[in-house]
Amino acid sequence: MLVALFSSPALSQSDTAATPAVDTGRTEIRNMVARLDLEKYKATIKGLTQFGDRRQGTARNRAAVDWIEAQLKSYGCTPTERIKYIYTPPPPRDTTGRGGAGAGRGGAGGGRGRGNTAQGGGRLRGIRTRTGVNSDSLKQPDAKLRALNSEPAPTTASPREEVFCTKVGTTHPEEMYIVGGHMDGHGWGEAANDDGSGTALVMELARVFSSPDIQTERTIRFVLWNNEETGTNGARAYIAQRAALQGIENPPGSRKYPEPKWLGMIQHDMMLFDHGMPRADSTMSPEQRPEADVNIEFAGTSKFAADAQKLAWALATANEKYATDYPATVGQHMTNTDSGPFQDLVAAISLRENERGAQIGAGWDPHWHQPTDVFATFSDKDFRLGLNAAQTTLSGLAILAGAKLK
Repeated sequence: MLVALFSSPALSQSDTAATPAVDTGRTEIRNMVARLDLEKYKATIKGLTQFGDRRQGTARNRAAVDWIEAQLKSYGCTPTERIKYIYTPPPPRDTTGRGGAGAGRGGAGGGRGRGNTAQGGGRLRGIRTRTGVNSDSLKQPDAKLRALNSEPAPTTASPREEVFCTKVGTTHPEEMYIVGGHMDGHGWGEAANDDGSGTALVMELARVFSSPDIQTERTIRFVLWNNEETGTNGARAYIAQRAALQGIENPPGSRKYPEPKWLGMIQHDMMLFDHGMPRADSTMSPEQRPEADVNIEFAGTSKFAADAQKLAWALATANEKYATDYPATVGQHMTNTDSGPFQDLVAAISLRENERGAQIGAGWDPHWHQPTDVFATFSDKDFRLGLNAAQTTLSGLAILAGAKLK
């Protein structure tokens, strides 16, 4: 039963457990959560926007990876490493209507499913507006930003990199939670929300957990994925290179595990905008809605659906105790983000501003993949929703990984 979440040492593939001993609202965890700060979170998002949309394969993307790595090192989040891989773009999509190699291809940013069914499952309800990826540079009125984003992504196979850092566990370094957000974007904006908001959240968690006076029993890895917008290729490269290394002590007897056994994967993608359903004329409320929430999703059709559901509820329970403003809602239709490639390998969940398939995919965020996805678009109420998602994950992870103040 889900009410028994806080009764076992860790969520694992062999026993459908979720968390360590019962947490009753420890002062230690409240102190850790208090180290998250709205202005620091905003400053990290702002720092990412200096690289424009950070489109994969471009010089601005590579510069952003370097900047992220430098920030992680400045937090003391070590070891800091990179995944290197080759990305091969798919053939051009056939737009003639005659079919062909690229016909009917759906990318990671796709909006709706067929008919009244959202991607990831569930029904599309209420008012729906058009979604898509802006590819018109002239829709970006800021000439400086337009110039920054002008280098296109390569159309041939070429190298890519993504960075991660690791908080090594003290008593169980061989077990690990993966925490992620994707740092690439597109649409001729700054990718401030998609996914600067998730990237900054993960970086802020890395900063707090890397504090010298915090130790965790289990290992936590903070990964900033690349190539999410092309089909979660960065996450897939990580899995291809490291899944088989899980739990192998190297060198033997060293108590060092380059790839600890995965206990769960927690993704963050688009954290800021919950202004409700579009109006009948497709316009949106300018204000964050009072009933905004942090959407925690798992894939109900995945091989690890039961474990993923328990992980989702563990974070939702932590939200009730430690988040300051916005509650959490759990749903079973996770889709189209970097937790997807993990969902049949380990318990995997994602945190969002709205339900990905049924709401974001139906146009509830008009800035999604658009030139308006810039830092200046969002208010402090919007940024505070992202901060509450950070509080949710930090407190949940602190319990799951056995975090303590020295």
